[in-house]
Amino acid sequence: MSTMTTLADSSKIASLVSELAGQINTAISANESTHPWAIVGIRSRGDLLAGRISEQLDSSVIEERLGVLDITLYRDDLSEITHQPVVRTTEIPFDIDGMNIVLVDDVLMSGRSIRAALQSLMDLGRPRRIWLAVLVDRGGRELPISADFVAVDLKSQQLDSDTIIDVHLTPLDEQDCITTHPKQKGPTK
Repeated sequence: MSTMTTLADSSKIASLVSELAGQINTAISANESTHPWAIVGIRSRGDLLAGRISEQLDSSVIEERLGVLDITLYRDDLSEITHQPVVRTTEIPFDIDGMNIVLVDDVLMSGRSIRAALQSLMDLGRPRRIWLAVLVDRGGRELPISADFVAVDLKSQQLDSDTIIDVHLTPLDEQDCITTHPKQKGPTK
């Protein structure tokens, strides 16, 4: 029997998203640049977070440059995850060359998803700078990648590698929440 713990409910997630947007707005203001800004979310929950964050950013800076990045084919663990990957579209309807990009994901752990996202972005162009914003940093890095903006920092808790952090966001999920639970042991169907 697994024990699930709720770290944040829907009202707390709304507060955390506002906190991330505030951190990003502050950084944008402090880094006045003639280069344009964009926000790009990693499927499948980073894109939802990016949309929510973009609503709270200075619209004159972002100017509707909101993109969605699918990293499925860039993952180095693709064969371990599934035999038939579901590849969805990357939707970045603007030129990223010379752009300041805020890359958004839900949970940062090993850094491998972010590495895949960086590789995918570089295949699309050459951004001026990429900042990383995550809702949860759970620690457990395998690559030298760190987030510039973090809402929930769990690195100091040194979570067991079998602890799973799940971010649930509407409309993809029934409700907004962040939970933890132990990884299921044995074969699953």
